[in-house]
Order: sequence, then structure tokens, then C-alpha cells
Amino acid sequence: MNLELKNTTYKQLLWIGMASITLFFAGLTSAVIVRSSESGWQEITMPKYFWFSTVIIILGSLLLIISKKMVKKGKNPADYIFLTFVCGVIFAICQFKGWSELVNQGKFFVGEGSSPASSFLYVITFAHLVHVIGGLISVFVTYTKSVNLKYSEKNYLGIELTSIYWHFLDILWLYLFAFLLYII
Repeated sequence: MNLELKNTTYKQLLWIGMASITLFFAGLTSAVIVRSSESGWQEITMPKYFWFSTVIIILGSLLLIISKKMVKKGKNPADYIFLTFVCGVIFAICQFKGWSELVNQGKFFVGEGSSPASSFLYVITFAHLVHVIGGLISVFVTYTKSVNLKYSEKNYLGIELTSIYWHFLDILWLYLFAFLLYII
């Protein structure tokens, strides 16, 4: 398989995967809209750590943009890719701290203190975090290959695919965060 066909195939598979993830979250957010119109819906104050994680995931995307520009110029972007990985880990930590804030507010996933709103908030943010963990694995593999000088100006598909997926996660989080802020 020639390099151009390989690149096109991998990109198409990534886009198909992202489309399915989009449909999954569309279903979840549709369920929130339907359920929020019924009784028992309680408003929730958005945890401050979710605000912080929003800034962090955007920073990770910016670092990957720099990484891609660097490799196109023949420079090794390993440091920027590593910093993206660090941003992803900080994002994950912020999610756990955000859930801890929810518990401190008396908002639980299930049981006493839970509500449909809090349950949906946990499910949506956890589902996104699972996809971020997949992104972290991709970023780590990309970082390892970058350290081992596997990328060049003409061959940087791994960086490109990782960037596309990370930007997708970024946009998805911005959508989910705004949606949850408005609905919950």
C-alpha cells in the first residue's frame, strides 16, 4: 500500500470513529434534554475544576498544533507532544476533582443525594474521560515515536491523526461543557 493511500485510509477510519463517538454523545445529550423537562430535575453548580479542565484541554490542542508545524519544518516536536500528554493527565485529574466537588455539594451518581441531573453529569463527563484516556494513549505512542525520530517532514501521519483526535476531544468537551452549563 502506498503512503498516500495508507494516510487516506487511516484518516477515513479515524473520521468514522469520531462520527460514532459524536452519535453516542448526541444520544446522551438528547436524553438529558428529554429528561430535564420532567419532574425531579435539580440544577447543579458546575464544579470549578471542570472550568479549569476546559482551559487545559484547549492548551493541549494548541501544543499539538505547534508540534505539527515543527515536524513540517524538520524539527522534533517531542517536547510539545509530551506537554500535551501532561495536559491530558491534568485534565483527567481535574475531572476527578470535579466529581469530588460534586460529592461535597451532596450530588451523587446514584443513591441518596442523586438526581437525574447529577447522574447524567457523571455519565457524560466519565464517558468523555474514557475517550480522553484513549487520546492519552495515542499521544503517548506519538511521543515515543517522536523521541525515536520516527517522524519527518514527509512522514508525520501519527502526529496528524493524534492531533485530529485530540482536537475532536477538545471540541467535544467544549460542546459538552457548554451544554451541561446551560441544561444542568
